[in-house]
Amino acid sequence: MTPMAALAETLRSALGSEAVIDDPQRRRTYECDGLAHYKVTPALVVLPTTAAELATVVRACAAGGVPFVARGSGTGLSGGALPHADGVLIVTSRMRRIVEIDPSNQRAVVEPGVVNLDVTRAAGPYGYYFAPDPSSQQVCSVGGNVAENSGGAHCLKYGFTANHVTGLRWVTPQGDLVAIGGKAPDPPGYDLLGVMVGSEGTLGIAGEITVRLTRSPEAVRTLLAGFESTDAAGAAVSAIIGAGLVPAAIEMMDALAIEAAEAAVHCGYPAGAGAVLVVEVDGAAADATHEFDDVMRHCEEHGAFELRVAADDRERALIWKGRKSAFAAVGRISPDYIVQDGVIPRTALPEALRRIAALSAAAGVRVANVFHAGDGNLHPLVLFDDAEEGQAERAEEVSGAILDLCIELGGSITGEHGVGSDKARYMPRMFSDDDLDTMQLVRCAFDPEGLSNPGKVFPTPRLCGEVPGRRSGPHPLVSAGVADSF
Repeated sequence: MTPMAALAETLRSALGSEAVIDDPQRRRTYECDGLAHYKVTPALVVLPTTAAELATVVRACAAGGVPFVARGSGTGLSGGALPHADGVLIVTSRMRRIVEIDPSNQRAVVEPGVVNLDVTRAAGPYGYYFAPDPSSQQVCSVGGNVAENSGGAHCLKYGFTANHVTGLRWVTPQGDLVAIGGKAPDPPGYDLLGVMVGSEGTLGIAGEITVRLTRSPEAVRTLLAGFESTDAAGAAVSAIIGAGLVPAAIEMMDALAIEAAEAAVHCGYPAGAGAVLVVEVDGAAADATHEFDDVMRHCEEHGAFELRVAADDRERALIWKGRKSAFAAVGRISPDYIVQDGVIPRTALPEALRRIAALSAAAGVRVANVFHAGDGNLHPLVLFDDAEEGQAERAEEVSGAILDLCIELGGSITGEHGVGSDKARYMPRMFSDDDLDTMQLVRCAFDPEGLSNPGKVFPTPRLCGEVPGRRSGPHPLVSAGVADSF
């Protein structure tokens, strides 16, 4: 019996036969996440149903020196849940229990497989909701949100997942189940929550999550504004933020993204628009009305040729439907596409969009732009047809050039999708060798064996104790024992 077959038998005994998948065809179901450009079939798939079972799986992997990767709903867009060919893929989709809704403390306790939107649905009757809202919120899991520090349209005002997690039951890479934080707003000691949220599965796996609930606003006002160009729409965004206004969301789509959304969901955006803004304001009724009037004025002053205000929840949902469906909708106008994710300063929006258009024209590759305009988080969709020779390579070149542009303009290579497998090679363009060494020391402090989601985030297989390409021996801080003090 091979070591993997022995591990499968051990896990069947502990979790039951239905929780372990070793059939080759069934394993192929899990060969990629939302980034289908990279595919690897895992050696074994395991589906725990509780935090204790999750810890059991990790402990068995650690004992056998077997690498493991966590996967939630599989909606990630950076290859963060790409399996390891010789490892175990731990799927948390059966861990869907909402343990507690605690309106008195404005908290919810959920398992990692709980769907993002289901937290809001459970909290709604108490007058609360879960503020982070990725476009995939109807299917993405809270555990995945924690791993990637996901944002969403309303992160402009309410922040990312990290701003809404107050506690974790965390499974370490050794299989220990530990409590970090809780319901209190400011747990004492090191900010371990800040380390774990956004660590992309490289420091362990969330087995249970305590999240902050936000009071449902008294009033919500939603505006759809049509502009002749992305320049005009970008100028309106700068004017709104420059005036000290902080809407709940400011989203932008260009003409190609609008075309895709119309083909997919018939959202009825303004005909002939070179760009649209979706702006949402919420809060106390009087404050929301005043702020909304100011937003409309700035849009008019910067050339909006059509302003459409949602009269009710149905119209509001229709306005958002086009934006929320944008990524999937692009499949209506292109057989293949790369979803990119970068950040730039808001004031650089017009320049960034002009230069992306120039890159697109030079390479003969179309780019649809959808982004969180309020905080400068770009999501260019690079379109190509993999059946045509050379198109995939050109799309990859354009995608990389867009990330280089983000760095040049003072931004980042990722805003909310994570680094994963897709962007690891771009890390040295943003971080120095010393920066990467320091990050590696943190990772090694938690996972010295390098079993937890190996091959992700870092640009090379950087092992604990050495840095390939720079040092052939142990890192000096490892030798000195300093790494153990993390």
